[in-house]
Amino acid sequence: MNQPLAYVHPGAKIARNVVIDPFTTIHNNVEIGEGTWIGSNVTIMEGARIGKNCNIFPGAIIAAVPQDLKFGGEDSLAIIGDNTTVRECVTINRGTIASGQTKIGKNCLIMATAHIAHDCHIGDNAIIVNGVALAGHVIVGNYAIIGGLAAVHQFIQIGDHAMISGGSLVRKDVPPYTKAAKEPLSYVGINSVGLRRRGFTTEKIREIQDIYRILYQKNYNTSQAVGIIEAEMAASPERDEILDFIRNSSRGIMKGYSGSY
Repeated sequence: MNQPLAYVHPGAKIARNVVIDPFTTIHNNVEIGEGTWIGSNVTIMEGARIGKNCNIFPGAIIAAVPQDLKFGGEDSLAIIGDNTTVRECVTINRGTIASGQTKIGKNCLIMATAHIAHDCHIGDNAIIVNGVALAGHVIVGNYAIIGGLAAVHQFIQIGDHAMISGGSLVRKDVPPYTKAAKEPLSYVGINSVGLRRRGFTTEKIREIQDIYRILYQKNYNTSQAVGIIEAEMAASPERDEILDFIRNSSRGIMKGYSGSY
């Protein structure tokens, strides 16, 4: 730390090679890992745990108390994994008694003005684009991408490798490997481009497509489709992940696009 114009509480634990720019405030009970850069006019409040080699851009507010009227001042955390970038004016609230923490994984990109509410859990390598608003208790999978200005209802789950169009209103769970768009939010295919970039084989992509054809294009209800997928598709990590996601969905999954809206 080499910036006398920043305020760092004596109780904060800051690695020696962290760089802190002017006019930043770091409260008590904060930990920041090696190689991290904290830009100017950042506020990092009690309960923040920031990993190694992160970049926190000007105006961000990390670990503010939840915007939840039930919050009783309990100790909780806001955790940011290694190599994650938080851009300008992002707000990340710490958790409540419900889970005790808001957590963002490693290698994530949280773009400018996004809001991550209390008790959200975001996986590794996720991208949250400008202006996205996540309500409380949202779960976002690994490699998921949420397009700009999307608004996500509380308790929603978004699966691994899912991609959500900008401006979407996300009221239902979004299964893994899918693309979601339209209003109301609907299945519009699988994220085949993203899967190829991440090393999925053509055969594996076709397997995932076949599963979602049964679910969304064969006019079965969800329970029927799940039974057919389990009976007719060979077991694989991807098949089982999709089935588990559907069965564990508390809000129900998004529907297929009919073109009639």
